[in-house]
Amino acid sequence: MYHHHKNGSLERRAQASNGDIATTNATNGTVGASNSNSNSITRLLGNPRIDHMPDNYEDLPLDFNPLVFTSLERHLPSHILTLSRDLKAHYMSNILLRYLPHSERVRMQKQKEYRLKIILNYPPLHKEIYTMLSENFFAPSFLRAIKDNTEASFRSIMAEPSRGIYTFEIFQPHFCEMLISEVDHFERWVHETKFRIMRPNTMNQYGAVLDDFGLESMLDKLMNDFIRPIARVFFSEIGGSTLDSHHGFAVEYGANRDVELGFHVDDAEVTLNICLGTQFSGGELFFRGVRCDEHVNTETQSGEVFDYPHVPGHAVLHSGRHRHGARPTISGNRINLILWCRSSAFREIKKYQREFPSWCGECRRKKKERERIAVAATKAELLKRELKSAS
Repeated sequence: MYHHHKNGSLERRAQASNGDIATTNATNGTVGASNSNSNSITRLLGNPRIDHMPDNYEDLPLDFNPLVFTSLERHLPSHILTLSRDLKAHYMSNILLRYLPHSERVRMQKQKEYRLKIILNYPPLHKEIYTMLSENFFAPSFLRAIKDNTEASFRSIMAEPSRGIYTFEIFQPHFCEMLISEVDHFERWVHETKFRIMRPNTMNQYGAVLDDFGLESMLDKLMNDFIRPIARVFFSEIGGSTLDSHHGFAVEYGANRDVELGFHVDDAEVTLNICLGTQFSGGELFFRGVRCDEHVNTETQSGEVFDYPHVPGHAVLHSGRHRHGARPTISGNRINLILWCRSSAFREIKKYQREFPSWCGECRRKKKERERIAVAATKAELLKRELKSAS
């Protein structure tokens, strides 16, 4: 059984309590939901307006990350796009609130209060890591590739040892050391103050949510300026160009820490996994193919098996739906930075995808099998007709 690797994601779709009915308008490529209690229809365009420059929503009192609204605006229908910024925000909020039942909104408010309490009381050890000083953080080769911002420049620093899995050097060693010591400093502060913290997810008993103690804006910049350009090229079909929110955390493996990680998929469109260090053996990631919800428990096919040994300072970038786990760390200690990158637009539109999504390995296999059967049946019918006419 494969597990969804979750942290109470805000993007989870709520069970509709007001009779919402999902609809698809095939003529104009829009998707949305119509409310049976009113005549209003809430829709998004299936394809983003690439050339549209969306508004900035950072100064509005919103219940969601302002970047979510900036991303969703590219999918608004024409009659909504011409409205005021406030009305557009209201329209998009109605779409987003379908994902949030009342209990989830309460939890969201409590998380805000929880983070504020930490930030007001926690004394940072390395203040410089809380802003993205790219020249001091990243490997020079990575910075050059991002600056050029082309598929060729990205591929020049990357290896793709298995389909859809990209590895590359990303961080300088001294930044890895600073981030490790900051996480350790936070853990000691939590222990000394007896502050109760939330762990990264249900599968890790050790590690910390980096967003919780002030690194949210730094990780936002990491996703928006450095990972999204790459994801736009290599993960466009699963929302790579519209990543607008993240969940960032550190996990620790080894003696007196988590030992391994079970087989699962991430609650993310694109996952960035960076090994920070330190000295360790074992702990390889093992991958077993990309799957949609319907096929997450299906068998692994030949060509989908891949194991990856971690290298400090190096990143692995893969689809969140790529089934994976971590083998036991045999000796030493390993700490990794994980960034789950999410796309609200893709999650909304994915609900209306037809059969055989192209990014799911099992869907592709089933489609090819049906095509093979159809071709074989056609050939058999033609042969039958030829034999009949010959006789």
